[in-house]
This record gives sequence, C-alpha cells and structure tokens, in this order.
Amino acid sequence: MSWASIDRATADLDGPVVVLDRNALEANIADMRRRAAGVPIRVASKSIRVRSVIDDILGRDGFAGVLAYDIDEAIWLATESGVTDVLMGYPTARRASIAALAADDVAAARVTLLIDSVDHLDLIDAAAPAGRRNPVRVAIDLDASLRAPVLGHIGVLRSPVHTASEATTLARAVMDRPGVDLVGVMSYEAQVAGVGDAISGSWRSGAPLRNRLIRAMQAASMAELRRRRGAAVAAIRQITDLEFVNGGGTGSLEATAADDSVTDIAAGSGFFGGHLFDNYSRFHPSPALAFGLQVVRRPTPGVVTCHGGGWIASGPPAPDRLPRPVWPEGLAYEPREAAGEVQTPLRGAAADHLGIGDRVWFRHTKSGETSEHAAEIVIVDDGTVVDSVPTYRGEGKCFL
Repeated sequence: MSWASIDRATADLDGPVVVLDRNALEANIADMRRRAAGVPIRVASKSIRVRSVIDDILGRDGFAGVLAYDIDEAIWLATESGVTDVLMGYPTARRASIAALAADDVAAARVTLLIDSVDHLDLIDAAAPAGRRNPVRVAIDLDASLRAPVLGHIGVLRSPVHTASEATTLARAVMDRPGVDLVGVMSYEAQVAGVGDAISGSWRSGAPLRNRLIRAMQAASMAELRRRRGAAVAAIRQITDLEFVNGGGTGSLEATAADDSVTDIAAGSGFFGGHLFDNYSRFHPSPALAFGLQVVRRPTPGVVTCHGGGWIASGPPAPDRLPRPVWPEGLAYEPREAAGEVQTPLRGAAADHLGIGDRVWFRHTKSGETSEHAAEIVIVDDGTVVDSVPTYRGEGKCFL
C-alpha cells in the first residue's frame, strides 16, 4: 500500500475508514493461486466477511467453494448468494438453524455440516427427524494436530477423531444413519498454517533458534499428517465415495498441496494480508486491508489520541493481537493503554505533525475481524476511491 496516497484518497471521509487496496488484493490472489499449485482454494469466509469480495474471488480460476464459520452464514451464502458448495468449518449445535437448513431444498443440497462424533448426528436427528427432512450433507473433521512423544499435543484442540480407525468408525456410523450423506473430510493443520517460522529478532532474543525449531516441527508434522490423512481418506473411500477432502490454510498452501489425498485447500487471511502473516518464510502477502482512525486529542507534545482502535484479534492475549500503527511511521502505543475501546494514545515524533482530524493508519492482525467493526469497505485503485462495498455487518448480518 501507498499510505500517503490512500490517506489523500480518503481525506474527505469521516473515520474510522476501512480501505481495501485493489492492486494488493490482486497480487495476493495471484500469489495464493501460485502457491496452491493447481489445487483449488476454498475461500475461508471468516477471514473476509465481505460478500462481494467472496463472490469476486469465487469467479476466478483456481478458487471453488466456501469454508463458512457459522450455520446461518452458510445458509445465507447458499440461498442468497448462490454459492453452490459451502462447507462448515466448525460443528454447530443450533437446532433451529439445523432444522431450517434441512427444510430448505437449496440449502440442504449446497451446505455440508461438519461433525466429529455420533453426538452431532443425534443432534441433527433431534432438530430435524430423518423421515421429515431433506438429506443432510456431512463431513468428518479429522484432527490434524501432531502428537509428539515428548512435547505432546501440538496444534489446535478440535476434533477427537485422530486415527484412521477412528475416522472409519465414525464414517460407518454415518452410513448407518438414515437421512445423512457423508460427502467429505476436513482437517486443519493449524500448527503449520497458523504459525510463522520467520520471527525477527537477534540470537540473544532466541528468535533464530525458535524459527529453526518451528520449521523442524512443521516438516515433521506434515510428513506425519500426509501418512495419517492419506490412510484415513483411503479407508473411508472403501466405504463410500467422497466429493472432497479439505485441508490446510493460508500459511500451509504449498505443504498441503503436496498431499495427494487433499482435493481442496481452505485459505482466507492471505487475501487481505494481516500483519500476523509477516513472519513467514514461505510467502509475503501484500498489506491489502487497513483502517484509519482520526486524531481527536493532542494531550501533550509527542502524543496524539485517536478515536477508537481496540480492534483486537482473537487468540492468546499478546502484543501480536493488536492492530499495528503503520502510517505516519514512528508511532507506538502507550504501554499502559495500548489500543482502547474508545481512545488510543500513540507516542512518537510523528505525533507533533498531526492535527485534530488527521488520520493514523493501522494494519489488522488477522483479516475478517476488521469487517466486524465496519459497515463498509472503501476500495482504492491507484490512489483513487473507485467503490465502496458492504461488509456482513453492513448487510445487517451478524453471525455468531
């Protein structure tokens, strides 16, 4: 992004303003497609939450289907946006929404629910009895974490289905259940896709050693997962045909594409390029999305205060979850306040050159959470505002 040109282009807009740089987005789309090496990318909607952007990406070669984060969102995308392949990235326990899905011919044919136990099947039957509903499409969530002899569980805590035997047992239970169709398998290797291996820092800080350990862990994890996922998928295919096997994330596109058992890879954060992904050796997304906050106070020399700013990313509370002030350069948080709900003080020499109403630009940590704070996103192309599009929030859709 050219921060100065974006600042000029949006100077007449009141803050906060969220900007999507079209050129940076195009560069990220092209790079993600290259990294996937011909394996279709399933768009992870939680990292975008802008329907027009999702539709635009799905219209391009190399991209197919959506990985949704909420059942009501999945129904909406399938029935109102015309997305024909929506996989739920997480199980749901919303009985009313399951019943609505099963009663809708279009949604039932296009949305796949994620399960990892017989309990999920029981819940589906309780919400919409098999004899009085459309068949419900389901996929098995296969745990992709690494279980190391000394270090233990490495990865996120998701599915209890870890082994090929456990996956096969659940697959047989699905096949024995009337009104449920097993159509896919999903697994998310978070310890590879979501962990950077190029953290900056000196030897004294321990960063180089940490990076080497992470790369070794990720290589071992992917080798183990390729064997185990391949065995699980092969065993399930002996029982029934599968339409898809989904895996991966933005940070693992190359590694997941090398797994012959995978038919599509989920990715989302790489499109907007949050600063969480600055610390990867395998790729460097362009910052495509940013938000600007207006200066509303100058409490003391060297300090300005912006209105709002507490757009904190999910995950373990730490400095890397905070938005990063990037322009004007040289501004930093006040340690005792950081990014606040209604005000954010910033220190630095640049503060003395900012007046009331001027704007400070921030990069988000992740991607989709930014869209939860704004009703619209302004699209800038070569320093000119060319469009504005609603986020989910701007369309009146608040999921989860």
